[in-house]
Amino acid sequence: MNLINVGGKPMIVDERRSKILQIAEELGFVSLQRLVTEVGASESTIRRDLEFLDSSGQIQRTRGGASYLGDSLSDFDSRRSRASQEKQLIARRTADLISPGETVLLDGGTTTLEVARHLTGKTLQVLTNSLPIASLLMNRPEIELIFIGGYVYPRTGVALGEQSVEALKKMHASRLVMSTGGITADGLFNSNALLVETERQMIRAADRVTLVADSSKFGQRALSHLCPLSDVDEIVTDDGMSEEWRHVIESAGLKTEVVRT
Repeated sequence: MNLINVGGKPMIVDERRSKILQIAEELGFVSLQRLVTEVGASESTIRRDLEFLDSSGQIQRTRGGASYLGDSLSDFDSRRSRASQEKQLIARRTADLISPGETVLLDGGTTTLEVARHLTGKTLQVLTNSLPIASLLMNRPEIELIFIGGYVYPRTGVALGEQSVEALKKMHASRLVMSTGGITADGLFNSNALLVETERQMIRAADRVTLVADSSKFGQRALSHLCPLSDVDEIVTDDGMSEEWRHVIESAGLKTEVVRT
C-alpha cells in the first residue's frame, strides 16, 4: 500500500487522489503548485496522480495544472454549507456596507451567497446571475429581484456567456459584489472563461466594485485573467492577509476592509 505523510498522518493513494479531484472540482482549474501545497505531496507525486486521473478521464492535464472533467462531486449548496468562518465574517461585513435603497449586482460565488443571506430585511434592488441567490431572495418582499439569464453552468447554477453579457449591457447597478478564484499583482483570475467574460460586463455595469475574498486567494492564479486590480474599488477580506499583500492592495489604490477572525 502506497502511503504519503501529510501533517504527521499517512495518506493512502486513493485518499490523496480523491482530495486532488475535490480541489479540481471546486475550482474548475487548479495549478500544480497549489495541489502540492494543499495536498502536501511532492511535485513528482502529484504529477503521477494527475497522469492517472487524466488517463481515467476525470481530469485533463494542462500546462501547469489540471482542469476538472468529471461529474460534480457536490452541488453548489453543499459547497456553500462548508463555508469557512472567514467567509461568514466577510459576508456579514460586506452586507453592512450596503445601504437600503441601493441597486446591488451579485455574482455567483459561495461568498456572495453568504452576503445575500445578510441582505434580508433591507429594501434593495438585487440583480444576480446566480440561481442559488435568486432562490434565496425571491420570496423576500423587501427585495426587488432581477435575474440575469443565459447558459446555466451546471456545477454552480450560475448563468453566463453571450446572453448574460447582452442582458447586462442594459443594466446598471450602484454596486457590484463579486468573488474571484485568485488575486495577484496582475489582477483577478477565475477558472471559467465564460464566467470571466460575464463578470467583465458586470464590472462595466456597476459604479462601485466590492471584492469579497478570503486571504487564501492572495497569490493564487486561475485559468483566465479577469481584470486588473484598478477595476476594483474595495476588498473585504480577513486578517490572514499578509503585510506584503496589504501593501500591494493599498498601492493599487484599493480600500481594504479587514475582518478579525
